[in-house]
Amino acid sequence: MSLDKDTVRRIAFLARVRVPEDALEPLVGELNKIIGWVEQLSEVDTEGVEPMTSVAEITLPLRTDEVTDGYYSNRVLANAPDNKGPFYAVPKVID
Repeated sequence: MSLDKDTVRRIAFLARVRVPEDALEPLVGELNKIIGWVEQLSEVDTEGVEPMTSVAEITLPLRTDEVTDGYYSNRVLANAPDNKGPFYAVPKVID
């Protein structure tokens, strides 16, 4: 696949990127090189290669998903200028 000036102009328009007219020609060359490199990747033989999510084979430790209050609301509320029970008290903004 090869891009021309009109296609790059259209891509820039769709991407909402302002590209000056004198910068279009160098951009065409750069994008064509990138597309050529991506096309080379399709030539790589990946038969028998398992899909990966990480470069290291690790299994992350799991914990039970429990909803808690953190068990230290008193320490958190100690920093509050005013509190009402287990809640922050804030001044009324709208009457």
